[in-house]
Amino acid sequence: MAALSAAVLAAALPNAAQAESTLKIVMSSDLKIVDPVWSSIQISRTHGYLVYDTLFSVDADLKPQPQMVERHTVSADGLEYTFVLREGLAWHDGTPVTAADCVASLQRWMPRDTMGQKLLANLKELVAVDPRTIRLTLSGPYAFVLESLAKPGGVVPFMMPERLAKTPGNQQITESIGSGPFKFKADEWKPGEKTVYVRNAAYKPRPEPPSNFAGGKVAKLDRIEWVAIPDPQTAISALQAGEIDAVELISVDLLPLVEKDKSLAVVRNTLPNQFSLRPNWLHPPFDNPKVREALGYLVNQPDYVVAAIGDPRYYRTCKSYFVCGTPLASDAGMEGRLEGNVAKAKELLAEAGYKGEPIVLLHATDVPAIARLAPVAKAQLERAGFKVDMQSMDWQTQISRFVRRDPPDQRGWNLVTASWGALDVIDPVVSAFLNAACDKATGGWPCDKTMEELRDRFAREQDPAKRKAIAAEIQTLAVRAGLYFPLGEWFTIGAYSTKVHGILATPAATVFWNMEKTAR
Repeated sequence: MAALSAAVLAAALPNAAQAESTLKIVMSSDLKIVDPVWSSIQISRTHGYLVYDTLFSVDADLKPQPQMVERHTVSADGLEYTFVLREGLAWHDGTPVTAADCVASLQRWMPRDTMGQKLLANLKELVAVDPRTIRLTLSGPYAFVLESLAKPGGVVPFMMPERLAKTPGNQQITESIGSGPFKFKADEWKPGEKTVYVRNAAYKPRPEPPSNFAGGKVAKLDRIEWVAIPDPQTAISALQAGEIDAVELISVDLLPLVEKDKSLAVVRNTLPNQFSLRPNWLHPPFDNPKVREALGYLVNQPDYVVAAIGDPRYYRTCKSYFVCGTPLASDAGMEGRLEGNVAKAKELLAEAGYKGEPIVLLHATDVPAIARLAPVAKAQLERAGFKVDMQSMDWQTQISRFVRRDPPDQRGWNLVTASWGALDVIDPVVSAFLNAACDKATGGWPCDKTMEELRDRFAREQDPAKRKAIAAEIQTLAVRAGLYFPLGEWFTIGAYSTKVHGILATPAATVFWNMEKTAR
């Protein structure tokens, strides 16, 4: 009888394992950096949302809502915030989440993020009052405290244990221990092949329904596998064959294959992304303001969105730095710019004394939409007389090059194309490419005192109408100074098996809570 029972149990185990819900998905790029505070790239941020949690999160109306926080109060003068953590929060290693952990996490995050830097500049004190209570005291009026703690784009203020959060911000952590709905399986992580997450059975979701990045993060999948399939056509074939369940980002030219397959569904993000062209202010020729100004006239938006996306259902031109259709959008300062005025660009280059020095243009080849931007930039630059050295590489290598301050002929760069989610560029405080704080700015390192004064004014202003006016001033200065140039907007589209349900179409990242997979 004992032998028979053992045999029955052994036979049942494989079936039990098969009954577990496993989602296999091809992501937009491969995960190589697991520290979402050290790097702001999208794939590391998506990893962060699986593993970590935040004090606040934004809902579908982009309003901050408590997440790890149970309740909070604000003093009458608006300068002191008190946050009390929810009971029972625990890290993946079983230790309790404490206020000291969260204080250390915020202290590591603030210098690394554009919005965090503004919060830090207005901060008087940040302390753990007791194991569950955090007190944040401002030095003066600041309008974006909760928005900073809830920010879903750029470098997200993810909470991590104090022992990890004490790591200097310019040094990567290699251990992913959070308190989020899924656990990272470091022992199964094989970059270029597979990344694995499993459900955190100890996670306590909030009781509210999920809404964007807020509400209840209910993990309904037992296991998530990010499968690396670099070739887009091969990924779609694997999806059609049922070998995988989803492809996070598909190019429009493959869309007909998905649309005619009744076993597949297309998911579009709720807000667009913004393509951008970023010059490096540190090295010639873009250390010259007139050369940067020439770029603003030379850029022709339609060339980029047509080449990168092609289908007008999924792109639009937009001269605003702040995403068309959102409260701060305008065309202030854009008269005559971003319209492919080659003659004006040549005139400015002649005034600048440009002598044909080579421009190192970085070209990421493995993210389909972004891969098509650099060749368009090269053609436009050459029309105006620039000599262009377009250097091709994968996306992760481009990110590594992007943070280097070295001269272009020593593995640095002059120009880079990129894409930001709408929530990364929705206002002047959150937008990394509008940070002109010199050494504290992101790659490209623009240095403009007036821009920083305007961004500070925006951050302190409470009146929405006055904020919009300041944003228009910021945009006008940004395009004239050449901090960067928007190349148009595009909507990401993903393909999912119809067996996958509960997909939350967010504007900033793929989220895996609420998602489930059924047999049919």
